[in-house]
Order: sequence, then structure tokens, then C-alpha cells
Amino acid sequence: MGSKILFTWPKQITNSLVEKLIQAEKDIHKAVHIFDLATAEYSNGFRHDHTTFGLMISKLVAVNQFRSAEGMLERMKQENCKVTEDIFLAICRGYGRVHSPLDAIRVFHKMEFFQLKPTQKSYLTIFDILVEENHVKRAIGFYREMREMGIPPSVVSLNILIKALCKNKETIDAALRIFHEMPNRGCQPDSYTYGTLINGFCRLGQIGQAKELFEEMVEKDFLPSVVTYTSLIHGMCQSNNMDEAIRLLEEMKRNGIEPNVFTYSSLMDGLCKSGHSSQAMELLEIMVLKHHSPNMVTYNTLINGLCKEGKLSEAVEILDRMRLQGLKPNAGLYGKIISGLCAARSYQEAANFIDEMVLAGISPNRATWSLHVKMHNMVVHGLCNNIDPSRAFQLYLSMRTRGISIEIGTFDCLIKCFCKRGDLHKAARILEEMALDGCIPDKGFWPSGKGKLR
Repeated sequence: MGSKILFTWPKQITNSLVEKLIQAEKDIHKAVHIFDLATAEYSNGFRHDHTTFGLMISKLVAVNQFRSAEGMLERMKQENCKVTEDIFLAICRGYGRVHSPLDAIRVFHKMEFFQLKPTQKSYLTIFDILVEENHVKRAIGFYREMREMGIPPSVVSLNILIKALCKNKETIDAALRIFHEMPNRGCQPDSYTYGTLINGFCRLGQIGQAKELFEEMVEKDFLPSVVTYTSLIHGMCQSNNMDEAIRLLEEMKRNGIEPNVFTYSSLMDGLCKSGHSSQAMELLEIMVLKHHSPNMVTYNTLINGLCKEGKLSEAVEILDRMRLQGLKPNAGLYGKIISGLCAARSYQEAANFIDEMVLAGISPNRATWSLHVKMHNMVVHGLCNNIDPSRAFQLYLSMRTRGISIEIGTFDCLIKCFCKRGDLHKAARILEEMALDGCIPDKGFWPSGKGKLR
């Protein structure tokens, strides 16, 4: 519980004073307390106005206290306080930020109950929220409603509409038609229009169309943004056109546009997929020199590429580097390194990484579960083959504890291994647990008097 704020109001309380006090307070509970203390001065002639109410609503929205923010709106209505469009839009944008577009629409429609007629600004705000949240059909319907209400088309509204239509391959041609019709509607396409279309075509794999638009954009003296360059570079990498991707990187640098972490990560992904992980590593060093911090995607890309090329020591170095940066490797990254070590028959080292993963409390999720089942079973197999049977047994026990499925081939391998070593106690235990798991051994599993399988 935060301590209550104790102070004495001056004889003349002004809205600007209350506004300054609330604005200065970072703790939302203390800010509400100041607001309430000012409300208690109503008997002395003070009244909150749209600035203090608006500020309080903004602060509540910033910490996702939407119910309280909407409650403030109702108080404003009860106190006959002027409610502005911007106050409503602050709440709508907040709902958009937390991915609740339907609540944003609900608040938008509340405006009429406050005798407010939404302007173009309000319609565009809601339209953009719907598109950002992939409510494409609803967004297009909202655009039609906006036009029916007499809101004229503008570069901004048509850009948002184009962004909506670029979301699906079925509607991207319609986006291109609107782009070509814009001048006839008195709206000249801008760099954002081109960038939106280029991104859409790249995302859908239509690189030729994206490249044409890019060239047209440059011819018209529009400077592509880092986002547009990155979209096209990513598209080139996906279509395995690495030479063009690198040429674009050099071009954007010449134009004074600094590549960002997504630009570098896209290029690294393309280089790794085309078997050039060494070049990807060079890009990593350039990226760090430019003070861009690699993210999980960057590290995942590099580790995956290095493991595919059998460069396991470099992959382990990247994993260490990642941890030094304060990023926690996930089960997928560990899985790639462990699988690579298994492919190189380095089962002891693979087992070390499994132990490290378990000690760090890292568990596979649904997406990586089957990989980890296969990987654990491979390591047990490898350790059984006269490398370290005791460790194979310990890993087997760990798998059972953590609910990782034991394959019938792994049971077979373990039983044969311990029978061969004359450790019939362990072999019998594994056989019993195999039966408990519902795996019925055939007669070939049963040990003979000499401690070997028939």
C-alpha cells in the first residue's frame, strides 16, 4: 500500500495546479488520490474541467485501467463537463494497443450519447485500429460506413484501405487498382502508399511486382524508408536472390538510410539458408559495431544456419554470446544444437546440453516437443553404444520424470546394453517400466541364462 499524500490546498485552487500535480505523479494510485482530493474541494467552489478529467483518463488508459477511464467519462457527463473528441480517442487507441478493437468501436459509438459527432480523425483512428488487428472485413465495412457519413477519401484513408487489402492474396489486386485510381480521386500516392504495397507483395511472394513498384517509387523521387528497404530485402532473401538483397543493402547505406536489426536479421536468414553462415556471422559483427543489439530471431537464425553446416563450435559460441547479452535461450535453440551434436555423434556433449537445459528450467513447448522426444531418444541410443551406459540410464530416468516418451527402440537398446554388461537388475527394471508404459515386448526381449537376449 502506497502512503497517502498529505498537503494543504492553497485558498485558490486552479485547474492548472491540479493538472500539474497529477502530471508530475508517476504512481497511478497517487494520481487518482490527488484527483479525489481536488474533487473534495467542490464545496469550496472548485470544479474539474476537461483538462484534468482528460489527463486523468490518459493516465488510467496508460496503465490499462479502461473501466475506470470510462467511468471518468460518465462522471464528465454527469457534471456537464465538456468532453472532447481527443478524450474518446485516447481510450480507443488504448484499446487498440491491447488488441481489443471491438471495445475501441464500442467507445467510438458512445460519442453520440455525449452530443459529439465523430470527425474524419475519429473514423480514421478506428479504421486503422481494425486494419492493424487484422479485422479486414469489418474494417472495409467501416470504411463504407465512413464514406456514407460524408467523410471524403484522403491519402490517409486510402493508404489504410490499401493496407487492409494487402493483407490477403485475394484482395491485393484490388489494392493495386485503388493505388492507380488515387490521382483520379484527387489523392496522390505518397511514399507510405508505395511502401505498403511493396510490403504486401513481398509478404505474398510476388517479388517481381514489388520490385516494379520500388523502381517506380525511386523514379518519382520518393525516398524508400528503412521499412520498405527491409521488406524488399526480406523478399529477395526468401526468393533466394541474395546478390540483389546485398545490392539493396549497399544502396540504402549510400542513401543515408541506416539498416535496423530486422534488415540485418533478414539478410542473415537468407545467407544461412543458402549455406553462407560465415557471411552471416560477418554481418552480425557489422550490426553490433553499429550498436544494433541482436534479438532472439537473429540468434535463432544464426544457430540454425551454423548447425545445418555442421559448425557446432560456432553455434555454441553464439549461444554463449546470447546468454551474455541477457537473453534466455529457448528449448528450440537447445534442440537445434543438441540435434547437431547427435548428427556429429558427440553424444556426451549433447547430454551436457540436455542437463544444462533441465537445470535452467527450460521445457519444450508444443511446437518443439516432438523434436525433443526424438533428440532425447537419440542421445540415449548414442550413450548406450559403449560410450557411457550409466549416463544413458540417468537420462532415461530423467525422461520418465519429465514425461518425455521413450521409444520402443530406446527400450530395446537399453535392455540389450545392460544385458550385455551383465546388469540384469537394470535390464529387468527397464523391461518392467516398458510394460507399464504399454509397450509389450516380444519374446526376443527376454534375457537368457547367460545375461544375453535370445
